[in-house]
Amino acid sequence: MALMPKRVKHRKSQRGRIKGNATRGNTVAFGEWGLQSLDPGHITAQTIEACRIAATQYVRGEGKLYIRIFPQKSVTSRPLETRMGKGKGEPDHWVAVIKPGTVLFELAGVSHEAAKRCFARVAHKLPVNVKLIERRPSI
Repeated sequence: MALMPKRVKHRKSQRGRIKGNATRGNTVAFGEWGLQSLDPGHITAQTIEACRIAATQYVRGEGKLYIRIFPQKSVTSRPLETRMGKGKGEPDHWVAVIKPGTVLFELAGVSHEAAKRCFARVAHKLPVNVKLIERRPSI
């Protein structure tokens, strides 16, 4: 089963607009290298899982992958060939809401070249533009 929350407060949420930049989760916290979003958007649970598989197959146990996003917003859809009216559809899939500046994935224990190649594979699967960032030394 794909990533999804155990419980939600409201069954069906409205779409809303993605405004502003990320103020939380915008720095590398767990690893040495991070993949930071440049655009706003939604990333589905299936896409996150595909990125996880691509990254773990590349590092093959020599590094550690951290996933910093979680799909917690439901997206509803109506059955095909249904007439207008009759309310909103049932939850179809789950997405993570991404603001510009959000760190999506992190890698620890790998070199710069390995992180660059690994994140190039991951970026190919993502619907938003991303860039590789390095952890800043703490003062």
